[in-house]
Amino acid sequence: MHLRAEEEPDQVAELHRRASMWHERYGSAADAIRHALAAEDFARAADLIERSLPVMRQNRQEVAVLGWLKTLPDELVRCRPVLSVGYAWSLLACGELEAVEIRLRDAERWLVPTADMHERPEALPAGMIVVDEEEFRRLPGAIAVYRAAHAQVLGDVPSVMKYARRVLELVPEDDYLVRGAATALLGLAFWTSGALEAAHRMFTEGMANVQQAGNIFDVIGGSIALADIRIAQGRLRQAMRIYEQGLQLATLQGDPVLRGTADMYVGMSEIYREYDDLQAATLHLLRSKEQGEHTGFPQYRYRWCVAMARIREAQGDPDGALELLHEAEQLYVSDFFPNVRPIAALKARVWVAQGKLGEALDWAREQSLSARDELSYLREFDHITLARVLLARFKSDRADRSMLEAMGLLERLLQAAEAGGRLGSAVEILVVQALAHHRLGDIPAALVPLERLLTLTEPEGYVRIFVDEGEPMAALLEAAVKQGIAKDYVRHLLSAFGKEEGIRKHAKPIASEPLSERERDVLRMLGTDLSGPDIARELMVSLNTLRTHTKNIYDKLQVNNRRAAVRRAKDLDLF
Repeated sequence: MHLRAEEEPDQVAELHRRASMWHERYGSAADAIRHALAAEDFARAADLIERSLPVMRQNRQEVAVLGWLKTLPDELVRCRPVLSVGYAWSLLACGELEAVEIRLRDAERWLVPTADMHERPEALPAGMIVVDEEEFRRLPGAIAVYRAAHAQVLGDVPSVMKYARRVLELVPEDDYLVRGAATALLGLAFWTSGALEAAHRMFTEGMANVQQAGNIFDVIGGSIALADIRIAQGRLRQAMRIYEQGLQLATLQGDPVLRGTADMYVGMSEIYREYDDLQAATLHLLRSKEQGEHTGFPQYRYRWCVAMARIREAQGDPDGALELLHEAEQLYVSDFFPNVRPIAALKARVWVAQGKLGEALDWAREQSLSARDELSYLREFDHITLARVLLARFKSDRADRSMLEAMGLLERLLQAAEAGGRLGSAVEILVVQALAHHRLGDIPAALVPLERLLTLTEPEGYVRIFVDEGEPMAALLEAAVKQGIAKDYVRHLLSAFGKEEGIRKHAKPIASEPLSERERDVLRMLGTDLSGPDIARELMVSLNTLRTHTKNIYDKLQVNNRRAAVRRAKDLDLF
């Protein structure tokens, strides 16, 4: 039905009303609601929205629902408890947290306690409007679920536990959706507190109930959480299987592509990066883009930027990585998953790798971090990053205090991570411990954490956790081979450095620090007749980025001009 702008306003409204009625009967609920809103028939629109809520939740259409509800007069929403709870859901799902509790209270004030909370009272309170009787009966459990979810986003673990357990007391066994949501929230609460095995067990149980309820969209989203938990446990191969199974489930649903599909490609990209398959990692990010942003959850855009930043860093482009991390900060949206890898800490790590100690120390001060802090899982990544900063400060000022603080912090972190089954964290802590001993020149002491590290990482195929550390780690791995430690795996890791045992020419002088792959590309171009702007165009980087790379090359090779850099590179067999 086409409506003409030149019609009289009353006629246009009536035509929209008729169109709404037609779509309600023959078309789509979304079009029926759109026409009712255009007609400003808000009562009709409210009725339609209330009836559509179960399907809209199932299909994760919270953005559309929130837009509709914001169009309705507030006094009309407040007298409809089912709509008020739907409003709370859409606000939560879209990351708009401020008004969630207000909407839940709007609904709760209409509920009349009865002997059986699942029975409708004989008479509704005056002024209350209910269209969907089944949804109304489920409100006590739904309100408790959304309170638990709200508490999870805020990081209030005790409240999550309190409200999720209340749901399980209120809701019947056959209400798979609400019980599944509550059980999954308990899993998220365990994840937030660092109890990862309990988190995985509870979340898996919750998703099984949600799938039985037919909410495949939520199961897809749950796959992302389950894979993240397995990665935190150091179980990369299981995480990859979860992503693959999630994608298979999404594919079985046919077109259109389900929301969450793009996010799974991002997660798979991060695992491929750890396997040192940067091409596959990049292709998966590009594949996620091809799916379209509408196939990602609200967190997709910032997670994509973080994943691409880590690829850029692995390619030797720290400036490009920092640009992407800055973009990720602007796009960041909180959600129900704990933020255990803050973007600010990722930036600090890049600064440490660049030798920008001042920026890294500023970050530590801004976060009020100390080696003597009480430890928690939510700040574990921050504290491991702090240990890296302290080691960088020791390298700069050779102050024993920095090393002692780093060593003490790492030992406490390792104990906490192993106690919580967080082997993903334990792996990195062992890396930093080995590097700390190496920096002190104590190779035998460095091999102790390194041997434990290799035992943990070999079954899972870790590579980049070693390669990202550069020359110091390569030297330790060569020492490990000589001691007969995990020889085949270590040789595989050395090949990823571009080094094999016995190939390195120790008789020749070495650079003060290893050149990144991107710096090697620039160095090769410096050996040509191309000008600076021509090199920048050839490498597809800005002139400022080229200058930064060139300065880093000069610093590492301990030269001060292009000709000397080329000569030094030839001496070191860098070409």
